[in-house]
Amino acid sequence: MDEIAAEAGVSKPVLYRHFSDKSDLYVAVGEWGTDLLMRRIGPTINEGGTLLERIRCIISTYLGVIEEHPELYRFVVRRTFADRPVRSDPVTAEKTVIANSLSRLLGEYLRALELDSGGVEPWSHGLVGMVQASGDWWLDRQSMSREDLTDYLARIIWFAIDGVLRSGGIVTDPDAPLEQTLRLRAATDEEPPDVG
Repeated sequence: MDEIAAEAGVSKPVLYRHFSDKSDLYVAVGEWGTDLLMRRIGPTINEGGTLLERIRCIISTYLGVIEEHPELYRFVVRRTFADRPVRSDPVTAEKTVIANSLSRLLGEYLRALELDSGGVEPWSHGLVGMVQASGDWWLDRQSMSREDLTDYLARIIWFAIDGVLRSGGIVTDPDAPLEQTLRLRAATDEEPPDVG
């Protein structure tokens, strides 16, 4: 608290006028960090382009934020500062918002292709957890570039999507625009049956 007060240019009593205790400060910092992350990631989820491009952009943006603010990330994710249970968990809230946005995107994509979208919610939460855990590992190790990690994670996620599509009889190019994939599916559905 002394260090935070000094960095802010205020005394500890002034700091405590805004925050009742360390846990209250932790939540405020976590909410600020979550807001920063969502301001950066939010637009990438709805950007155009291929699904693989969107995946890469989301992952790269996330890794860019934690690379830019590693101490903030560690402070919020590792919770070593909070001295009692917190009233809200900004990390869980952030992961839920991202996973829900991803669920909507994947769900719309699968439904447009007339595939079962029932599993997109747990799938999306798993993907978000994988990216967060990989980012945590990367931030500590820095044994590969952000671009390489982004590419590895994007390919893993794409292969999962590709597997779901193939199980529904759809083979698609990861670099094709989503609209093209949807048009190809519609064209396939309109072809008359082969009565040889």
